[in-house]
Amino acid sequence: MDIKVPDLGGAKGVRVLELLAAAGDAIKKDASILVVEGDKATMDIPAPADGVLEAWSIKVGDTVDEGQVIARIRAASAAPASAAQVPTSALATPAVPAPAAAASVTAPTSAPVAANSFAGSADFSCDVLVIGAGPGGYTAAFRAADLGQNVVLIERYPTLGGVCLNVGCIPSKALLHAARVIDEAASFDSLGISFSKLKVDLDKLRAHKNGVVSKLTGGLAGMSRARKVTTVTGVAEFVDAYHVKVKTGEGEKVVRFKNAIIAVGSQPVKLPGLPWDDKRLMDSTDALELNEIPKRLLVVGGGIIGLEMACVYDALGSKVTVVELSDQLMPGADLDLIKPLQNRIAKHYEGIYLSTKVSTIVAEKNGLRASFEGPAGTPEPQLYDRVLVSVGRTPNGKKIAAEKAGVVVSERGFISVDKQQRTNVAHIFAIGDVVGQPMLAHKATHEAKVAAEVAAGHKSEFVARVIPSVAYTDPEIAWVGVTETQAKKDGIAYEKGVFPYAASGRAIGVNRTEGLSKLLFDPQTHRVIGGGIVGPNAGDLISEVALAIEMGCDAQDISLTIHPHPTLSESVAMAAEVFEGTITDLYIPKRK
Repeated sequence: MDIKVPDLGGAKGVRVLELLAAAGDAIKKDASILVVEGDKATMDIPAPADGVLEAWSIKVGDTVDEGQVIARIRAASAAPASAAQVPTSALATPAVPAPAAAASVTAPTSAPVAANSFAGSADFSCDVLVIGAGPGGYTAAFRAADLGQNVVLIERYPTLGGVCLNVGCIPSKALLHAARVIDEAASFDSLGISFSKLKVDLDKLRAHKNGVVSKLTGGLAGMSRARKVTTVTGVAEFVDAYHVKVKTGEGEKVVRFKNAIIAVGSQPVKLPGLPWDDKRLMDSTDALELNEIPKRLLVVGGGIIGLEMACVYDALGSKVTVVELSDQLMPGADLDLIKPLQNRIAKHYEGIYLSTKVSTIVAEKNGLRASFEGPAGTPEPQLYDRVLVSVGRTPNGKKIAAEKAGVVVSERGFISVDKQQRTNVAHIFAIGDVVGQPMLAHKATHEAKVAAEVAAGHKSEFVARVIPSVAYTDPEIAWVGVTETQAKKDGIAYEKGVFPYAASGRAIGVNRTEGLSKLLFDPQTHRVIGGGIVGPNAGDLISEVALAIEMGCDAQDISLTIHPHPTLSESVAMAAEVFEGTITDLYIPKRK
């Protein structure tokens, strides 16, 4: 039988990191045989049946998509699992956009397990229990409370907000804003405006970052109290399908629930064999602490998180080197969006090495010595003051004893859900990073509302057609829907309109002409199926494209909508005009 790539949670073009079995090996059903890497996480692909692996049709470094044949096995039994034993999952968005298209469904990767039974007393009882208080968790708790449910919210850390607010999205954006101002001030020299030499007070900058976090997390605490959500600080584990135990500072507590929502998120991948006991080796959480500005910084991983932190440390004065295993920065994004960023940072960074692997990192007295493997031009071993490893995130599904409640968790830690965010146990839901790609806060919040509404007895389901992605680098890069890379690989017919910022009055005025806005259209209907933007505030501008796809807009819907001038937002309308052939801000010969 053929082994195909299962549901990847909407991720496209994921890269093969490791083959865990060789031709001739005996493999067991549900055992991991392959590790792949998406934009922000790695995941295992399990064997669909017992048997012997005959041959791989892929190799390490290849990119694969859902449904692609990757290997062939001689199966001991080809009988499929009973459909009654497994729920379906609707994590993926449609590959070929069509109005009202339904999300595809797949089964979870493991068979259900028998739940435990708990006979003790409970310290708390609630209608809805939420485990994890990140953007998905607190949204689920607040929405459930607004719908009249008695809610208990469990969070292991003393403040609400999870990774995003405390050690992720929010603090990184505060620092990226500072980095952008530093870079912008430096660029004004060419305009005849000079500032004194940069001076960074690291304590004040760190205090500003922490103040931003405190303001938001404090606001969440206030909203939680206003909604009468009971917050329990501690580490939760299921003891059966209706109880969890929580290890708190005051001892162990037991919570009984009618419905539960798992929102435990993910954590940075820690590559094995590295000196993690040395504080000079950092993950993204460590990097946000700003303990020092290293003279030389190595960033292992050229994805979104790694490049965002590279931008921060470069602006603060570090000499930055980025090493990426694949052949491009931000694997999966279109090259024409990446090029302006790469051209810009290549002038600032000490080095950018693609198709390159960091083979070893050795702790020495004066720094961390990294050795590299790659093509011609790969550097000799180098000594760095600090090294940031940013190679993805891994879900926390294995850390809550979900199997005691009968919930199926994959070997990698993912939990499969249906379109209502239900797990295979009907009254237990899961949302956010733990249910799969893309691992983005804005996806989690929408899933959270669905789970809370269904738990409260309302009819709701997660049917988002597209989910935008943003890299808050300088310049920012954002995309949504079908990418050109995906369209070419999957054979999706498309035409495009591209408006370069070199022709934008606003971009010229702010001296940032390296960007562009791009729209992809269905050749038959002229409906928007995807788009990408690179340039200042791309993360804000991409929302118009996302809405256009959700609403089924065609090129005229965008081009005939009057946009304010001069703005960068009008570049989206002008991209539609380029496609239509009505553009007057450029001269483009008419199509034959």
